[in-house]
Amino acid sequence: MEAYYNCLHCKNKRVRILTTDGKKHEGIIVDVDQNNVYLKTKGNGRMKTSAFYPGGYYGGYYGYGSEILTLSLFTLLAIALI
Repeated sequence: MEAYYNCLHCKNKRVRILTTDGKKHEGIIVDVDQNNVYLKTKGNGRMKTSAFYPGGYYGGYYGYGSEILTLSLFTLLAIALI
């Protein structure tokens, strides 16, 4: 639950997220729900999830040159404002 409230506090802010598998992600938190945090990153314009389908792509676009990365709250190790 702590990760959920930390992400809510950082919503609409630029952050760097470290996950339990050692990966680092940078972007803006655009949404948070009970299970996931949604991070707007620079990318190819597609939506991507790493919560349950690692590396999988889904249809849909979120602005030019950006993508939404879905991270499971259970995999978050640290969040830092940048």
